[in-house]
Amino acid sequence: MKEFKKIFNFNKIFSRLSLSTDAAIDLGTVHSLVYVQGKGIIIFEPSVVAINKKTGQVLAIGEEAREMVGKTPAHIVASYPLVSGVISDFEVAQQMLRYFIDRIRYKKFALAPRPRLIVSIPCGVTEVEKKAVKDAAKNAGARNVFLIEQPMADAIGAKLPVQEPEGQFIVDIGGGMTEIAVISLGGIVVSKSLRIAGNKLNQDIINWAQNEFNLLIGGRTAENIKIKVGSAMPMKQKKEVAMRGRNLITGLPEEIVVSSDEVIHAIEKTIGHIVQGIKDTIEETPPELLADIMRTGIHFCGGTSLLPGLPELVQKETKIPTKLVEDPMTTVVRGAGLVLEQLDKYRDVLADMEQLSVPK
Repeated sequence: MKEFKKIFNFNKIFSRLSLSTDAAIDLGTVHSLVYVQGKGIIIFEPSVVAINKKTGQVLAIGEEAREMVGKTPAHIVASYPLVSGVISDFEVAQQMLRYFIDRIRYKKFALAPRPRLIVSIPCGVTEVEKKAVKDAAKNAGARNVFLIEQPMADAIGAKLPVQEPEGQFIVDIGGGMTEIAVISLGGIVVSKSLRIAGNKLNQDIINWAQNEFNLLIGGRTAENIKIKVGSAMPMKQKKEVAMRGRNLITGLPEEIVVSSDEVIHAIEKTIGHIVQGIKDTIEETPPELLADIMRTGIHFCGGTSLLPGLPELVQKETKIPTKLVEDPMTTVVRGAGLVLEQLDKYRDVLADMEQLSVPK
């Protein structure tokens, strides 16, 4: 412990001199966010990398690469290096992390140390998956890498008293994963990870359009339909949107106007799985913590939690109050950033903490 404090105080000197570029990264399936110590969130980009397969050259990362999805020649591939919150393509993930580090690193001083990173990971990932994240970040230029589980970062970002003996219920519905957890005394007591979230809802809409109308649509079209008229339960105001794609029978382009009720029907099965996952977690929660949760409520985070009617549906099904946290798309990175700025206070909540090392 003395060695830890000695090294930690050494690193604090760099921070006070404004030499350090320590950062927190929400490494998401669909979007990645970067929080820089003392500056806040400076990067909010799609987790996409465009690569020229002939040369191996990285052509674009982030929003620029996302614009290429579905529009590139065969030798240019727009790759998502994370699937369900874990790294599926190590080399591409490393390139993306290097891009983030290059953007945040303070280059004015030659003696500036490489940044320390706190990176979010899903609950229940394997040691191999943890190592992949740490290795990718170190190879990309990080000095030290700490890991924090997403629900814990969510809870801290939502300013919940995670270190108190009181149950907090977090549901994070992102692009590739739904994370459900009960937190108390700085640890996760019960958790469940579902590999269904926003991307699965998009795929549901694609499948529905093909089965019902013989219409082939792309992922971005499905996402726009979900955002414009999607809902977890029937709403008072009915909405319609034009769905454009290629008719699989004629091979010609076609436009069909679909209603919000039809889209609700298309995604209801996946929504049902998410609700059931929340119910299953409630059943596994110790009674004393459940008593707390009935008072504090279920807190929703993640971009897909913005789907209209979703918190209300869960409240109806569970009889527990639900709350959508403020700015749910940035909760993880804000929580990880708070841990970064108060690392000595929050070090016990980290999922995997290595010894801090003095930079050479």
